[in-house]
Amino acid sequence: MSIKKWFYLFWTTLLIGAAGAVIAGLALQAVNGKIDFKSTVDFLLYPLILLGYGMLVSVYSQLGFFAYLILNYMGIGVFPRKVWQYIQLVLAVLALLELVFLRSVVGGERNVTSDLFLGIMILLSAIVVTYFKVRSTNFSAWIPTFFFMTAITIVETIGVLRIGVDSATVFIIVPLIACNAFQILMLHRVLKPQAA
Repeated sequence: MSIKKWFYLFWTTLLIGAAGAVIAGLALQAVNGKIDFKSTVDFLLYPLILLGYGMLVSVYSQLGFFAYLILNYMGIGVFPRKVWQYIQLVLAVLALLELVFLRSVVGGERNVTSDLFLGIMILLSAIVVTYFKVRSTNFSAWIPTFFFMTAITIVETIGVLRIGVDSATVFIIVPLIACNAFQILMLHRVLKPQAA
């Protein structure tokens, strides 16, 4: 990957994160209305704050993406390819089970409904992104894509899950899933050699 390609991936992901945060923030404000704007300046600053927050989430997403690429590279080097794929699949399922059942049912930390909804949302987004990734590349991309969109996304949301506020979870998960989906779907296009 050249600097030019990385630069393109970085800035486009930054914009997607910013757009996702603005959409999530404005939707939460429309539904909850918990922020009381004192003046017009507050009302105009709110989208700018959302843009900045979305950019921060996109950088966080990019750190997770490059960590996954390194993990995948090491996993392929240590394990046979088939074994590494099964390991990723098992870890993805365990991450979903931990998110949905172990935190709520066994630990009794949270409401089962919100964790179940979050798990279903992550699972559905992973299935959709995996479908489009396999369609644009080949069938061997489905397990790594599914693993990235489930396990890595769940790991990236651990900090906000500890807060235990559903609005905060929505506020981070929307731009995070958008950034993760964009990066994994663009990876093969960015790495494709350019015609001379």
